Amino acid sequence: MDAGAEAHPAAGEDAETRRGPGRPRTEELDGQILAATLAIIDADEAVTVSRVVERSGVSRAALYRRWPSMTTLIADALDVGRTVPAPLAKPGDLRARVFEFLMGASAELDETSYPDQRFRQRIRLVMSDRALQEAYWESHVSVRRRPIEDALRAGVAEGSLRADLDVEACFDLIVGIFYYQLVVRGDRFDDPAARARCRAGLEVAWRGMEVQEAPLDPAPTS
Repeated sequence: MDAGAEAHPAAGEDAETRRGPGRPRTEELDGQILAATLAIIDADEAVTVSRVVERSGVSRAALYRRWPSMTTLIADALDVGRTVPAPLAKPGDLRARVFEFLMGASAELDETSYPDQRFRQRIRLVMSDRALQEAYWESHVSVRRRPIEDALRAGVAEGSLRADLDVEACFDLIVGIFYYQLVVRGDRFDDPAARARCRAGLEVAWRGMEVQEAPLDPAPTS
């Protein structure tokens, strides 16, 4: 976001919105700002303070109070429609739970909750702005990883996964399977062939992660 060239508001500019008196709830103002930012992103326009203020009807003072950094505003807007997953349920087979979680999470990223165009805009924006990439990682992506990483650590503790497992590297590996379909191959999450490749890739990765049973000693020969 091009915020560097735009000065912070003067101390006297403290009206919450430019459209009239009254002070809407904080949640409403946050929603207005995020919706305006998303509209700019979805329109493939550069996100600037002036455009956010104009589209949202919220004053600069209100905007800066909520998002002192324009980078964090874009990061939060890009995550609208995404949720922090709940911890994986404990009972049952770990492999089945992880597979169900990953395949289900990808299926939920549909055009209603998170449009394909927005996903592509997110990739473009974070790849062109390292500060935004780091902010999005810290505030959102790293949080969504925790349920799977915690489940893998539990698998190590219970002895079903290798004791020397690098949990973070394994997460990168298995999620990278999904991103490759979208970013490199240009497929969609609802493409049956892409989903089949993701599942096959998970199967290969899981075989390398789980504890291998020791081979039986060969029968003695006379």
